[in-house]
Amino acid sequence: MADPEFTADRLVSSAASRRVTRRTVLKGLAGAAGVAAVPAVLAACGPAASEAPSEAPSGAPSAEPSAEPSAAGSITFGSNYSDETPKNAMQAVVDAFTAETGIEVKVNTVDHGTFQDQISSYLQGAPDDVWTWFAGYRMRFFAAQGLSADCSDVWAQVGGNYSDAFKAASTGDDGKQYFIPFYNYPWVVIYRKSLFTEKNYSIPKTIAEFKALGDQIKADGLVPLAFADKDGWPAMGTFDIINMRVNGYDFHVGLMAGKEKWTDARVKKVYEEWRGLLPYLQEGALGRTWQDGAQAMIKKEAGMYFLGTFAGEQATDPAEHDDLDFFAFPTFGTEFDSELGIDAPIDGFMLSKAPANPDGAKAFLEFLSTGAAQVEFLKASPNSVAAGNDADTSGYSAFQKKSAEIIAASGRIAQFLDRDTRPDFAGPNGMQGFIQTFLNDPDQDLDAYLGTIQAFYDSLPPQ
Repeated sequence: MADPEFTADRLVSSAASRRVTRRTVLKGLAGAAGVAAVPAVLAACGPAASEAPSEAPSGAPSAEPSAEPSAAGSITFGSNYSDETPKNAMQAVVDAFTAETGIEVKVNTVDHGTFQDQISSYLQGAPDDVWTWFAGYRMRFFAAQGLSADCSDVWAQVGGNYSDAFKAASTGDDGKQYFIPFYNYPWVVIYRKSLFTEKNYSIPKTIAEFKALGDQIKADGLVPLAFADKDGWPAMGTFDIINMRVNGYDFHVGLMAGKEKWTDARVKKVYEEWRGLLPYLQEGALGRTWQDGAQAMIKKEAGMYFLGTFAGEQATDPAEHDDLDFFAFPTFGTEFDSELGIDAPIDGFMLSKAPANPDGAKAFLEFLSTGAAQVEFLKASPNSVAAGNDADTSGYSAFQKKSAEIIAASGRIAQFLDRDTRPDFAGPNGMQGFIQTFLNDPDQDLDAYLGTIQAFYDSLPPQ
């Protein structure tokens, strides 16, 4: 059991000019929340979808901050927390920060997909002081482009609250830290416990058992696996998990980094396995949002849904949420079965390349690094697990405890396709579009299809 006052004292900023220290920030929240050591799960998160307050503009993050902050007491915050549940959860965190520090936070909320698709132009303009983003490759990419300021001085104060794995996922190519982790969540197969009990379904461990269950679910008049890709990114998770199951984590990382070729026979094998699963997937995926897919599973129209545990946000009835459970995607009988690799993306925050209020922005980042702030968010959105070592996990739901367990049991952790590769390759003109092309015509010539992907990657400018 950690001592909250000790933690606050130990991590207090040494910068005498800083107006707000972590002691000030934490004196209410840490005492109210209490702290306990997070399970070994988070330390096991290997190197490596979430969406905040105020009315969302219709397009991308504004090129200009939503308000000109005064150095004395306001900052701007660019957020992709656009769905109601996480948006309200982030508002609670922002309100707690303002109440403890007196610093006003002007929030610029943008639809999650739009935020990702237009992030480059946003950052090249005049972005908000602090903005939501992801750990791993995509963090390093923007850091290397000079589109984010390092927050190593913040890490000097808060680093003791994170595992080495979280620090590695927050570190740029130059060895400096550019990211503050907030939480992470696993991609898993989610289902309703009551449906499985009623129909006497068994949890599949192998892909053969998974298909047999799919046949049983179809015979009962239901869709075996909900599936949605209107936004372009959800189906990337299906590619990732098949790739890691069939070819292993190292090949996945190498492919995302351009060290392996898309024309490799191992990539073709991924698509062949995907073809074999299509009869069990919900049809019309390109016209359906992930929220629609989650609702099909929650309403028991579909037996299962493969997505991040944030899908639980759609179960707004507590009784329905308590009825949710999940399992790791089945194995394929390869040498990589023992890895049990999964996507378990880390969400968090980055600092503008030139924040209008640097001290206020860094005080906000320090606040966000605390388990107390993370737990405040998870109270309203209990579908992920906190990143901070001092997070009080005693209030975790069974859903969250299971998330922690499945992350801990996974030998390799990936960040997700569009976070593990360069953004100009992952976006609508790249893998989003290529995967949708496959889903539109899964019987096409795979060699020609994969050649087109490799040609596109080769056409991109050197980094």
